[in-house]
Amino acid sequence: MPRPLRNVTPGAPSGPRLPRWVGIGVVVLLIVVLCLLFPRMLAFVELAARELRYFWWLILLALVGGYFFFFFGRKKD
Repeated sequence: MPRPLRNVTPGAPSGPRLPRWVGIGVVVLLIVVLCLLFPRMLAFVELAARELRYFWWLILLALVGGYFFFFFGRKKD
């Protein structure tokens, strides 16, 4: 008499949820601690964020230049 077939269908995958949330929490905590330890850094970040309103085009131009430099400047063999 043949053995009955057993179910070999894998279950639903469980992702690494805990390590991801722990990592995000550690990064947020590190940012808060650094801003409390170095208030001048917080002022610099605020100033940089305000200046992005005016100089976004300069950042975009630098990114496009970097794209052209790395992808069109390669030597084709």
